[in-house]
Amino acid sequence: MLSDAKVRAAKARPKPYKLTDSHRLYLLVGPGGSKLWKWSYAYDGKQKTMHLGTYPLVSLAEARTKRNEARAQLQEGCDPAVVRKLKVQANIEAGRMTFERVARDWHALTAPQWGRRHANDVLRSLERDVFPEIGQLPIAQLTAPAIFEVLKAIEKRGSIETAKRVRQRISMVFVYAIAKGLADIDPAEKLGVALKPQRSGRQPAITDLTRLRKMIADAEEDYARPVTRLALRLLALTAVRPSELRGARWSEFEDLNGKKPLWRIPAVRMKGDLKRKDDIDGDHLVPLPPQCLAVLRALWPLTGSCELLFPGSRQARQPMSENAIGYLLNRAGYHGRHVPHGFRAAFSTIMNEWVERHGKGHDRKVIDLMLAHVPKEKIEGAYNRAAYMPRRRELAQAWADLLTEGLPAPIILIERPARVIGTNSRRRMPAPVSSDFQFPSG
Repeated sequence: MLSDAKVRAAKARPKPYKLTDSHRLYLLVGPGGSKLWKWSYAYDGKQKTMHLGTYPLVSLAEARTKRNEARAQLQEGCDPAVVRKLKVQANIEAGRMTFERVARDWHALTAPQWGRRHANDVLRSLERDVFPEIGQLPIAQLTAPAIFEVLKAIEKRGSIETAKRVRQRISMVFVYAIAKGLADIDPAEKLGVALKPQRSGRQPAITDLTRLRKMIADAEEDYARPVTRLALRLLALTAVRPSELRGARWSEFEDLNGKKPLWRIPAVRMKGDLKRKDDIDGDHLVPLPPQCLAVLRALWPLTGSCELLFPGSRQARQPMSENAIGYLLNRAGYHGRHVPHGFRAAFSTIMNEWVERHGKGHDRKVIDLMLAHVPKEKIEGAYNRAAYMPRRRELAQAWADLLTEGLPAPIILIERPARVIGTNSRRRMPAPVSSDFQFPSG
């Protein structure tokens, strides 16, 4: 029987020699001082030797444990060397089964059951938030804490609802992996209770100018109908309510070729009690800076023959889907961070800060007027529909200049892909209008 002291004290000799332990375990000491644990056994009438590790990486106690495990396998009729080889191969294969590989297999199997837009959204959320962090790790070795860190990172950027959706999608990948024998448990299953609850109250909005520009740029670079991209740009520039934008008609626009272009939104399309609006002349007037006219010029070849600026993709007489702009923001990675209605909060916050430095005495009232906020108390003259129009044009121009800095011209948005690359993403578009284009009168 060997002891730790004997093993430690064994010195090199000119030729290899053995120090034997019980049940055919021995330490082979090489001429260079190497010490290898080996175990001799007989299987199917043949003598075999199994390598158990190198001393001191494998201690005497550990070598005996490995020998005993191999003896147990031998007693069950298994060749311990073959068992170990199969285990090594299984570990290698398990290492190849990364989370990303399994997730893509799951998505390919499941996506045909969904709509194309939802299928693309699911995959993009995994590619954006999950694969960079845990995608290359073997799925069988992933733990709940590792997945929780991924979800917390999503939460930290303010995307509470996105974190919940991503958790659900990770969990679905694990359910698939369990069914395929690639994992034993779903470590994401119960993480939902540890995530933050969805905030209620105000709709999410990005109110930092730099981040707002970045969001618009990200969304406009994503795949979408050109009409949807232009709708997003005009919504951001005008800060009207999304429903007011969706219902916009070409007949509502005035003096587009003149010096005082205007969008007159009828009172019947405005939010609030119509009688109350009538008391204060309910049409909402939106002055149009050159940046808005550039959007309209880019849009005209697409929908100028329609009554609506932004018709639906299937019904030209129906407005675009109320979810179209929201889905575009979601696909760009801003789910739970900014919604279409959030441009109003962004305009209010940024412009109120701007007028503190550059503004005039009544600018806060003017900003409220530009947002079509109905005051709780009537202030004579201040909320007349045409009140402060010269200043409203100045503030609209200031907002457009701030917002569009670094953004491409609207005409560029038409040429960008309407679908995911590889799925017939481009279609023939009408020729763009020239820079000296004149809108038809009437």
